[in-house]
Amino acid sequence: MPKHGGQNSQKEQEEIRMKFFADTSDIDAIKDLADLGMLDGVTTNPSIIAKSGKEFIPLIKEITQVCSGPVSAEVASTDFDTMMKEGEKLATIADNIAVKVPLTEAGLKVCKRLSDAGTMVNVTLCFQPMQALLAAKAGATFISPFVGRLDDISQTGMELIADILTIYEGYPDFHTEVLVASVRHPQHILESARMGADVVTCPPDVIKKLYKHPLTDKGLADFVADWKKTGQSIL
Repeated sequence: MPKHGGQNSQKEQEEIRMKFFADTSDIDAIKDLADLGMLDGVTTNPSIIAKSGKEFIPLIKEITQVCSGPVSAEVASTDFDTMMKEGEKLATIADNIAVKVPLTEAGLKVCKRLSDAGTMVNVTLCFQPMQALLAAKAGATFISPFVGRLDDISQTGMELIADILTIYEGYPDFHTEVLVASVRHPQHILESARMGADVVTCPPDVIKKLYKHPLTDKGLADFVADWKKTGQSIL
């Protein structure tokens, strides 16, 4: 359960943690993150699928078999009728599919229909707080604000996350999770964690940067060198 809106039970509080979604369609990278214990879900979009050079439906199905968490698969159309048909088809791929729709009027209508039918929905391309409010009212499972793209146009993307969290916190009936997207570097993840965002999605290499530090490398090298001096072996 998301933590927005009111008090959580002890069990719910135990379940609250920042989730890492891999923003990729690379199966090997997804498996690697799963082995690290750093995979809670996967997000894809048309650009990611195009770069993969693979067939969309079989690729998404394979990802759902590797990742037990939510796997976002995005519709390709912009009109309501076609988006609705695409969303319904995508939802049949696996139980852990989150149908991804754009934050447009038609997208919100699809979100409402699919959410009412019990399908997870990820509303994407969010760039201002009131869009996130509309997505929550439409029953979105996730809202995806794009912080990096706002930074690119000299706005502060993380301010958007803070505003959305503040809005959601005031309404106990909202259960939409804030999925911080367009994450470019570890600082975005740090700030998201400080704010209490539910999810961050980013390329696998950005997640791996979180455990890298020159002093960790230096300390390990020192320990290895000193151990060799002892002439001992644990095995």
